[in-house]
Amino acid sequence: QLPLVESGGVSVQAGGSLRLSCAASGYINSSNCMGWFRQAPGKEREGVAIMYAYGLDNTNYGDSVKGRFTISRDGAKNTVYLQMNRLKPEDTAVYYCVAGNGCASNWLPLQKTHYYAWGQGTQVIVSS
Repeated sequence: QLPLVESGGVSVQAGGSLRLSCAASGYINSSNCMGWFRQAPGKEREGVAIMYAYGLDNTNYGDSVKGRFTISRDGAKNTVYLQMNRLKPEDTAVYYCVAGNGCASNWLPLQKTHYYAWGQGTQVIVSS
């Protein structure tokens, strides 16, 4: 099975925007939810955004990113995106794409134990 591969991580100024991509051809049709986690230095890995796979646009966001980040997918390109706006220095982290099979349309967990596939991560640095 092809791995999840993230891209798009760079260094940006606070207040800026960035879009991360996740090539997910091995998972996008076999998982019922996909999303993003992040891990900052010295901190636990936290859930950022999860979306349900079956076209219902059901999503769940971590409290710290609500209203600023948007998850989406392009089925034709087998790609999942994370649009990040109004970035803050505290958004600095390695961002991971994930896939899971235990979700439901009304249950999209942000705990890492529910996801069986992880990408290698892409670094985002937000400077003040």
